[in-house]
Amino acid sequence: MRKITLPQILVFNLLLALSAGLTWGLHTLTTAPWVGALGDYRPIANVVLCAFVLFWVIVAVHRIFLALAPLRAGEVAFGSSQEFVYHVYILFYLLVFYPVLRSGIPPAPFMRMLYQALGAKLGSNTYSQGLIHDPIFVRIGSNSTVGQSALIIPHQIEGAQLAHLPIEIGDNVTIGANSVVLPGVRIGNHAIVATGAVVPKGTVIGDHEVWGGVPAKKIRGPE
Repeated sequence: MRKITLPQILVFNLLLALSAGLTWGLHTLTTAPWVGALGDYRPIANVVLCAFVLFWVIVAVHRIFLALAPLRAGEVAFGSSQEFVYHVYILFYLLVFYPVLRSGIPPAPFMRMLYQALGAKLGSNTYSQGLIHDPIFVRIGSNSTVGQSALIIPHQIEGAQLAHLPIEIGDNVTIGANSVVLPGVRIGNHAIVATGAVVPKGTVIGDHEVWGGVPAKKIRGPE
């Protein structure tokens, strides 16, 4: 694992400070009439509303940062500008987004909205109760489901090597609970990844195929 340096930490903290400043600028939202009508509960409502606004402002600042300094697919070279961008990105992800995504508390519609806000490309009626790492490198079609505690992992970390290999999942796909989909995997339409399966990196699963096991292998082909 590569070391995160002080300049990267400073940039991250500057972006957090910017987010806090923007949230303070939107503070008038917390003095809306309905908040004032809460009486003794107004301080609690203010804190909750400010935290909610701050979270989404951080999401917006994070996406603007990535728009200005895109994180690209492929290997991340030592000392490169991509490494700098990645380390700022990973600080956002681990310190702000991961605790929310991993908690399992938010309902599926909120998780869908958050993953899309973080850059995942999700088709209509597609939901995840698992954890999608690096959402900007994940594309899932329509009417697909990622089961409870499943992991979608587009990043490859092997010793000092670091790379992002996009994952593409088709329409009407079921990713079973507690399964793991590793970097560079392609899954066709109407496919099924069984509960607890581990799909190795670079695997291609065809349309209507069923895969399971550790490592995952084809159990059944198209009927």
